[in-house]
Amino acid sequence: MKASVRWLNDLLALPQGLAPLSPQAIDDILTDVGFPIDAQDSVATADGPDTWLEVEITSNRGDCMSHRGLARELAARLADQPATQGAFAKPLAAPALPVAGPIADSLQLRVDSHADCPRFIARVLRGVRVGPSPAWLAARLEAIGQRPINNIVDITNYVLFELGNPCHAFDHRTLQGNLLHVRRAAAKEKLTTLDGVPRTLRGGEIVICDAAGPTSLAGIMGGLPSSVTHATTDVVLEMATWDPVQVRTSARAHQLRTSASSRYERIVDSRTLEAASLRACELILQVAGGTLCEGSLDVGPAPSPHTVVTLRPSRVGSVLGVSLETDTIVRCLQRLAIEVQPLGRGGETLQCTIPVHRPDLTREVDLIEEVARLVGFDKVPAHDRVRVPVQPAQHDELTRRNVANALAGLGFFETVTFSFATPKAAALACPAGLEPIVMDDARRGDEPALRSSPLTGLLAARARNQNAGATQPGGVRMFELASAFVQRPLRPGETLTDHSERSLEQPTLCLLMDAPGTKIDALREGVRQLRGCIESVVRAATGSASDLIVQALATGEQPPAAIFEASGFATLHVRDAKGNLLHAGHAGLASKAALQMFALDAPVLMAQLHMQALVHAGPVRSRVVLPPAFPAIERDVSLIVDERVAWGTIESELQQLASRPLESARFVTTFRGPQVGEGKKSITVRLSYRDDLRTLTHTEIDAPVQQLLGALRERIAFEIRTA
Repeated sequence: MKASVRWLNDLLALPQGLAPLSPQAIDDILTDVGFPIDAQDSVATADGPDTWLEVEITSNRGDCMSHRGLARELAARLADQPATQGAFAKPLAAPALPVAGPIADSLQLRVDSHADCPRFIARVLRGVRVGPSPAWLAARLEAIGQRPINNIVDITNYVLFELGNPCHAFDHRTLQGNLLHVRRAAAKEKLTTLDGVPRTLRGGEIVICDAAGPTSLAGIMGGLPSSVTHATTDVVLEMATWDPVQVRTSARAHQLRTSASSRYERIVDSRTLEAASLRACELILQVAGGTLCEGSLDVGPAPSPHTVVTLRPSRVGSVLGVSLETDTIVRCLQRLAIEVQPLGRGGETLQCTIPVHRPDLTREVDLIEEVARLVGFDKVPAHDRVRVPVQPAQHDELTRRNVANALAGLGFFETVTFSFATPKAAALACPAGLEPIVMDDARRGDEPALRSSPLTGLLAARARNQNAGATQPGGVRMFELASAFVQRPLRPGETLTDHSERSLEQPTLCLLMDAPGTKIDALREGVRQLRGCIESVVRAATGSASDLIVQALATGEQPPAAIFEASGFATLHVRDAKGNLLHAGHAGLASKAALQMFALDAPVLMAQLHMQALVHAGPVRSRVVLPPAFPAIERDVSLIVDERVAWGTIESELQQLASRPLESARFVTTFRGPQVGEGKKSITVRLSYRDDLRTLTHTEIDAPVQQLLGALRERIAFEIRTA
């Protein structure tokens, strides 16, 4: 924000005989209390030379987006210095204004939602004379780079830069139906703003309307048809405050950032509106004459009481690392217009009443920061060493670390891709029943959509590697741990503008690896390799690969996202410690549409896993098991089953039928060919038998094997492959 040195000095009451503060003195003080000066320069105005300072304001200090707010900061520091003790910021006096007829005869006000507009105050001034501004007013605006327009508009700008309260003046004659109506805009409504640009509203913006339609884009810029001109005689003065999120959203959507919107985004407290409205009316009557209609239209809930925060002086010392007397703490707070009342016999706590212009002060630590600013950050000791207790990694972070280490050991390169994608790519990876989130931002160019899956970024990275001729023994393998963004579609008649109410952000692990070849056997081998990698991921996250359950699609069923190929796709589930089955993601071949979109010449395999499921299924359950004392006997059995029978089904049945001395049943391989018949496949299972007390013989396990296979045949139809 640009601040005028002369203006700041006018708002300060310095001890008698003390010269006004120089630009450098103001620079030093504001920088010392946390408002550094980015630039300064001299300027010639209608009322003599002046100097402007470019002050850097943090996002939580909307009160300092004004000259009076900066003057309060200057006075708070000056009041405790010997040479300037007693300095203060001049208070805003309540004016006595002449009034005419009641305002209700001239205007009606309606506000649809107090969430959008917490408070709206309207006043009507009649018989004003619009003309050039006096020299003092023009000089104030020229000093901070503003162009004087006319006395009415200039007063609204003056109040904005003096108090930090944006306001707007309507030509009363142009308001159809003598009505101001605050509502949400309908899609495709038209409004020409003060900059002369015709705008088509998207729908959902907060607008101020008359009986005919929108006359102002609330919190951002007024409308040209209702603006004050030299023909204006009656003025409606608006002073309001708006939902900062909605103001920011509309300003970005229309690429229209103004002095008003930048202040509303930082919160303008509704309790400051009454005094600011009277101040604007006082100045308008001073420079343009006229009379003020009796009363005001004030719509909004009752102003909230002052915020009260409890502060412990002992806590100030422990946080800042420097011991401060309670009297010093009290003086610092009082210089910021904070009322302090000691509680308890010894003043162990202080009850602090926060002024209305400081809505950012809500916690004890906020007040401690204010004390540090006024005492001086240079008084807070800086130690050469800082003791940092080392805490164990959080479970979710440890899971991410274990998964990344496991994939790196399997030859995967970790990738960081962009969070945005083209709308077509985002739609390709979007799950059925949901839709991509597309940003309305011209700066995003061809990629305005948030990615529905990190897979789109991995495919784009694989395409760049392909075009660059990059190769890797065994094929390129990449993974990314990142968020995916989707949203549910709007329901019929629903007009939400806050995407957080229907959007979903999902922490996701995505894998991409080249297939070993293009033939069916090579693709099957690639699927087996991918499954092995996923099992390693699950083992790294939960400690047991047996918690992974892979389920292929049924005949005719389609994947939930078009980025996967239906003929080579499976859903993934993991089982948590309580035995609950959690949906963990998907895996399979990239679809032809995906390969064409990213211009990939060879097939690739992909997996998308939900990190929350892996985290929930963990943590890694470590077990200490003594090495077996006696050897195991292994027996390989090849089962010829229907093509639709999955290994997971066989594995589940074997686990239920298992009994000692059977130790494990592991998958070995799958064979398809004329030897096993059309529509059949041979799955080889390795049965391992062991006794903890002695060495078994091959003859001893013949009976348990036959018994197990007989029980399995009652549940699954199969034949034993002998050749």
